[in-house]
Amino acid sequence: MENNQNYNTELQGKIALVTGGTKGIGRAIADRLHEAGATVIVTARNKPDDGELKYHFIATDLTQHAEADKVVKEVNDKFGSVDILVNNIGGSDAPGGGFGALTDDHWQNALQLNLLAPVRLDRAVLPKMLAQKDGVIIHISSLSGLIPIYDALGAYGVSKAALNNYSKSLSKEVSPKGVRVLTVSPGMVKTGAADDYLQAAAVESGLSVEETTENLIKSQGGIPMGRMAQPQDVAELIGFLVSPRGSYLTGANYIIDGGTHPMV
Repeated sequence: MENNQNYNTELQGKIALVTGGTKGIGRAIADRLHEAGATVIVTARNKPDDGELKYHFIATDLTQHAEADKVVKEVNDKFGSVDILVNNIGGSDAPGGGFGALTDDHWQNALQLNLLAPVRLDRAVLPKMLAQKDGVIIHISSLSGLIPIYDALGAYGVSKAALNNYSKSLSKEVSPKGVRVLTVSPGMVKTGAADDYLQAAAVESGLSVEETTENLIKSQGGIPMGRMAQPQDVAELIGFLVSPRGSYLTGANYIIDGGTHPMV
């Protein structure tokens, strides 16, 4: 059967908000949605210095309570509404070393960034999505939410596991009202942030960056495809999920890890 779908216009007229959209996975997602015709808005704490950002930018720290409402108000005032929300921000400032190395602040920071920031932003965009009975929300989680790496990513993994549960719960609530909610869990992705993390972990462990990377890959069970993902690999999956081609998909967690996850 001939496929006449034009992937360059399938998001024409849609307004997409991508958090953490100035670099790494977020920037690749923003570029992919733009290529499909969407009007893209990106957020980050700081505007990039390269001067190449071609999307409307909102400086914000979504770990702060009032920031989500501020962002969505600006988007609604300038563009009308949010049709596609990609909750991409996340990360960890916690040290390795297991539970004994983690303070209350480490746990709080992980939960604020990886769970509560998406919760707040969802809460801000959902009223309009529900009113128009249409919209897509994507939560970028992590393989660490499914495969605990206690000695390196304990608080991060727990916060991502909480995000997975929340995302599924939200999908059960709002999918009958026309809003699709999906989770994407990347494995190891070759980004600047990943490089920075591996370099810091190498210094902490006294190993080389190569040894640290190899140990982290082994702790997750290896990567059968033999390489880390590129940000564009994740962005291509997002482009499909938010498109009309993914219109029957909701409530699922899509693992993109080169075959690492061991479960059937």
